[in-house]
Amino acid sequence: MKRRHLLQAASAAIALPRLALAQSYPTKPIRYICPVAAGGGNDMISRVVTERWGRLLGQTFVVDNQSGGGGVVACQITARAPADGYTLMQGYVATHGTTPATRKVSYDAIKDFTPIGMIGATPNVLAINDAVPAKTVKEFIDYVKKNPGKVSYGSAGAGSLTHLTMELFKQETGAFMLHIPYRGIAPAINDVLGGQTQAMFPGLAAALPHLRSGRMRALAVTGKQRSPQLKDVPTMEEIGFKGFDAMQWYGSVGPANLPADIVKRLNETQVAVLKAPDLAEKLAGEAVEPWPMTPEQFGEYIRADIARWTRLAKARNIRLDE
Repeated sequence: MKRRHLLQAASAAIALPRLALAQSYPTKPIRYICPVAAGGGNDMISRVVTERWGRLLGQTFVVDNQSGGGGVVACQITARAPADGYTLMQGYVATHGTTPATRKVSYDAIKDFTPIGMIGATPNVLAINDAVPAKTVKEFIDYVKKNPGKVSYGSAGAGSLTHLTMELFKQETGAFMLHIPYRGIAPAINDVLGGQTQAMFPGLAAALPHLRSGRMRALAVTGKQRSPQLKDVPTMEEIGFKGFDAMQWYGSVGPANLPADIVKRLNETQVAVLKAPDLAEKLAGEAVEPWPMTPEQFGEYIRADIARWTRLAKARNIRLDE
C-alpha cells in the first residue's frame, strides 16, 4: 500500500509542473520555422497566420526561414528542438508528403513530429497550352494518345507535387507524356505558355494569371470540390477520377511528444484564426482555402498523403536518391 501511495504521489508531482506549464503557456515568443526562403506563398501564409495566432496566444511568433535541402534542414531543426511548444514549423505537402515518398530523408515525417493542425490547401489544375485542340479532359487524353511521343509536360522539379500529380494522371489514363523537370514553377509555366511543353499540373495560384489571360486553358482541378476561383472548371473527381484529390497543403507541426494540453491550446487558437473572415480574404491571394482540423485529423491526413505518394512513386519507379 505504501509503495502504491508513493507511486501515486510521484506521478502527481510529475503531472503538476506539466499542468502548470500548459496553463501558463506561452510565456515567451514562439519560433515558427518556415521551410522556404522569405517571399513567396508559403512564407506569406506563415506570416499572415502567425501574426493573428500570436495575438490570440498573447505572445509573438518569430518566423524563421530555413530553406536548405528543400525543407530537410527545417525538419531536422524542428525534430531536434525541445518538445516545449516554443519551436514549431509550417509543414507542407513537400516536407510531409512528396519528399519522404520519393527519397531518403534524415527525418521521419510521422514519428519525429507532433501534428497541431491543418492551415489550408489549394488545388492543382490540369492546364494546357492554348494551341492544344482540347476543351475537356477526355479530349486531351484522346489527343495525347493520337500523338504518341509528341506531347510533353513540365514540372517544378523531379519529385515535386506538380511532377507526381501528372504521373498519377498518366497512371490513371494510360496516356504517355514526356516529363520535363524545371527548377521551379515559373520556368515550367513559361515553357507551357511558349509551346515548348504542352501541359502541366501547377498549383492554382501560379496558374491563375495565365488562365485568366487565355494563354493557358484549365481542364480540371484536383480536390473534392470546385475552386471558388474557377467555378466553371470541374474537379477530377466529378469527371470520374475517384480519389484524385491531391492538394498543395500547409499545416503546423512541432517536435514529437509535445504535451497534449499545449497541443490542444495551439490547435484551438489556430482554428479560431482560420475561422476569421479576414484571414480567408488574405489567403485567397494564394488561392488557399482555410481548412481547420483537429490534431488527430491532421495527423491522419499526413499519414494518408505520404502513403498515397509512396504507392505512386513505387508504381512509377520514381526514386530520387538512387
